[in-house]
Amino acid sequence: MRTFGALALFLIVGLGSRGISAAECSWPAWDHYKHAMMSADGRIIDRSTEQMISTSEGQSYSLFFALVANDRASFARILEWTRNNLAEGSLDAHLPAWQWGRSASGKWQVLDKNNASDADLWLAYSLLEAGRLWDVPEYAAQGNNLLWRSAAQSLRTLPGLGLMLLPGNFGFEPPEGWRFNPSYLPPAMLALFAQKASIWAELAANQQRLLIEGSPKGFAPDWLLWRTAGGWAPDPVENSAGDYDAIRVYLWVGTLAEDAPNRHTLQQHFTPMVKLTEKLGYPPESVNALTGTYSGQGSVGFSAAMLPLLASTDSPAFAVQRARVHDHPPAEDAYYSRSLMLFGLGWTEQRYRFDKNGQLLPAWTHTCQN
Repeated sequence: MRTFGALALFLIVGLGSRGISAAECSWPAWDHYKHAMMSADGRIIDRSTEQMISTSEGQSYSLFFALVANDRASFARILEWTRNNLAEGSLDAHLPAWQWGRSASGKWQVLDKNNASDADLWLAYSLLEAGRLWDVPEYAAQGNNLLWRSAAQSLRTLPGLGLMLLPGNFGFEPPEGWRFNPSYLPPAMLALFAQKASIWAELAANQQRLLIEGSPKGFAPDWLLWRTAGGWAPDPVENSAGDYDAIRVYLWVGTLAEDAPNRHTLQQHFTPMVKLTEKLGYPPESVNALTGTYSGQGSVGFSAAMLPLLASTDSPAFAVQRARVHDHPPAEDAYYSRSLMLFGLGWTEQRYRFDKNGQLLPAWTHTCQN
């Protein structure tokens, strides 16, 4: 494995500028990520876990990073491992299982067959955009099939709200209502899907309601409940805490295109998190979405996730958090922090953008030779 110094050197060079030049078309942070966490056959390994797990989330994020990096070989390997090991050999016939690893008996296998709809949608998004950007119709077709399979299995019509996508096939419909994770449906992704069919436009509008109404003080919770009688309520399992999952809400909102129709509304709504980060000098580890009370110091991955929103709102905290990311790179096995860093730093360095319709705009399309 490479040392922390290699990543620190990249950060010193890469963070000095908000953009990249044609001479910098390689993405050292992605190369480092692959070296630390990707097996030769395309499995993303969370080495911090005893079972050495892989998740559909990790596979889907890495597929997106490979596309941003114009890394076709890694994209193909990640996709093949995901198909063969999480989807029983066919992403057309099966949504991927969310967790795979070493069982108690020592066998490497699927550990939980339930799907995770955020990973399903990230896989569909990356396949659709790879098909367009690389002109590979097979990728686009598979992305389209995966998108509609996710809809067929996980879409529900909720009383008083309308269409919403469950976080997975099983375990999210208690007697009280329906459980949702606000970070599972990035607005830019839904904007792309909305170009395909009206149901995705309705889902995007309802997701915006979830983000606004479910975060009354400008702090996102990890989980929410839509009650059977209508209206949002604290999640019966996780209550109103916002930490490990919720940090992605600020990330997705921060990466919206300047002319995205919902950008101003969402970024203004979550300004309290920006102000709290300014006040503390770091993002808090946990914030109660109903009371605004906070505790702990978020990881350096949290700081990286906040960079797009801090930059988009011209917050003075941007420079402080950028310096924190530079000074305190995460451990080699910190899968989640490293993933957040690739999303946050990649956007900050202009390695990718989304347009108002959710299309991916990777830097290599205009600064690099394919």
